[in-house]
Amino acid sequence: MTVSDKGHAGLREDASGPVLRDLLRELGAQVGEPHVVPDEPDQIAALLVSLADGGATDLILTTGGTGLAPRDHTPEATLAVVERLVPGFPEAMRAASVAVTPHAMLSRAVAGVRGRTLIVNMSGSPRACREQFAVIAPALPHAVETLTGQAYECATPPPGVAGP
Repeated sequence: MTVSDKGHAGLREDASGPVLRDLLRELGAQVGEPHVVPDEPDQIAALLVSLADGGATDLILTTGGTGLAPRDHTPEATLAVVERLVPGFPEAMRAASVAVTPHAMLSRAVAGVRGRTLIVNMSGSPRACREQFAVIAPALPHAVETLTGQAYECATPPPGVAGP
């Protein structure tokens, strides 16, 4: 889900959304239709709710709207709809990104859970999306499996521990 006034108006091509979709496919994920919404908190929140509550989406990666610009509202819209925070994802992304640029400290990205859907805010640039995705990719499959209950259905107990 790309958050961009210019992208939504057709004045700028969405470059980050396709990057994230490709990275998810490389991870083996089934990827849904792309969405581009303007930097309007109500529209961002409504789409997040629609996708999460629809029952077919386990993970939503947003791109854009996480900085300090007056029209950057993605974190607030995300916080308005999630039920539980997952601070490790944005903390890890910021920690890794600050080694690349001090501007990473300006990111207000958040992550959280709505129902059985994980929502993670990411920066708006394709380069930052690649860098941030590389940080969280190792944890995404287990996060989604745990959230959806698949980790418990598929888990093999460690040696010496009785199974279900």
